[in-house]
Amino acid sequence: MTSRTKKIANYALLGAMAYLLVLFIRIPIVPAPPLGYEPKDVVIVISGLLFGPLAVVAITPVVAFLEMVTFSATGPIGFVMNVISSCAFGCTAAAVYKYKRSLAGAVVGLVAGCVTVTSVMLLWNYLIVPLYMPYATREMVVGMLLPTFLPFNLLKSGFNAACVMMLYKPITLALRKAGLYETPGDGSPSAFNKRSIGIILASLFIIASIVMIVLVWQGVL
Repeated sequence: MTSRTKKIANYALLGAMAYLLVLFIRIPIVPAPPLGYEPKDVVIVISGLLFGPLAVVAITPVVAFLEMVTFSATGPIGFVMNVISSCAFGCTAAAVYKYKRSLAGAVVGLVAGCVTVTSVMLLWNYLIVPLYMPYATREMVVGMLLPTFLPFNLLKSGFNAACVMMLYKPITLALRKAGLYETPGDGSPSAFNKRSIGIILASLFIIASIVMIVLVWQGVL
């Protein structure tokens, strides 16, 4: 199998995984405007860490398009928002990690991705929300930016980042065993081999903390 064929196979496999995740796991967080969590960005970001930002650019529109034509109720607007959100997070994290392929580089990249997607989505929610929620005036959207969109995107991206830290190594190993991925000469997958127990514990702590915050936000706790 040539390297180009392997890359296409990887993109197709990771894209299918991302689509299945958003198909079967959708958790509503905020009723109005309708905001929910789906874990497709976990796989999309991992694809970027493995193969670079172009993998994110290649996979994201395909997954968003399949989502739009199969079950999404937000149509083209939802497609655009999904592409912008996933690319802002995934491309930023992948670009930083490509420059510094180490555990520190991965952490910095994921944090930068969280900040970038949160900032970008504040702008795009301001621009787009009134288009698919006619009753939401621009002034109403401005009033929702800090109390709703800001914490939602921070919590969502933080949760995804923690999941990426936990799942990067297992997915890499699975692809390697399937003969679809070879360790680069700089040894990038080893960045996650060191202190793996610490990574898992830290990720679990972040995930548990975010779940608790969301439950408090929703008034469950």
